Amino acid sequence: MTTADLDPSVLAGADMFDVLDAEGRREVLKAGMVRKLPLGKLIFAQGDAGETCHTLLEGRVKIVQTRPDGGQSVIRFIGPGEMYGTVAALMDKPFPADAVAVVDSLEIYWPIKVMRHLMTRFPQVAIRSAASAGNRLFELQSRVGELSGERVEQRIARALARLVRQAGRRTEAGIEIDFPITRQELAEMAGSTLHTVSRTLSAWEDREIIASTRRHVVVRKLHVLLDMADQGAS
Repeated sequence: MTTADLDPSVLAGADMFDVLDAEGRREVLKAGMVRKLPLGKLIFAQGDAGETCHTLLEGRVKIVQTRPDGGQSVIRFIGPGEMYGTVAALMDKPFPADAVAVVDSLEIYWPIKVMRHLMTRFPQVAIRSAASAGNRLFELQSRVGELSGERVEQRIARALARLVRQAGRRTEAGIEIDFPITRQELAEMAGSTLHTVSRTLSAWEDREIIASTRRHVVVRKLHVLLDMADQGAS
């Protein structure tokens, strides 16, 4: 697949490019490269030179950082239209984490020299890139505050609430997170342990707040989950 196979409208909802008109999106699209990302594909690795900027078109990608002790933390799940890898590339820094496809996905990416040219050509793209990076910084700061000042049940509820906002789809059973997520990944997002997350989710299942399997979560009582996320009620 090449960019010639895609309509410029695929970038209409992208956080860096939704301010461009159709002709601008066509130029940006033409400058990039498209590739399919099969489930489990390592897109870039922590420590690799940041030489490419990425936008997801379809699917889901997780950003995973390996700590000095060898443990891992899920930093974020990337959805369609979101950029990733761009900040490191623009700063001439190595990628700070792995990017891995969690379902079959499709992305477009640009070498950093090309992206810098596009940002000069379309200053709106640079502004949107900075805004997106800033939003993620505020989100990360919020998560750090949660880890130091909130009960573990509240952190788990907040992690699930974020996933619902990012990837929730309505079904007859409730709001389903539309990609597979393991309890270990949820534990990493919430700064908890697999045992604690499993115990907490089981208790919430008994109360019919959620329904879950090893890799899928459906929120059945969103208002209760949001109350727990805001207030820490259990």
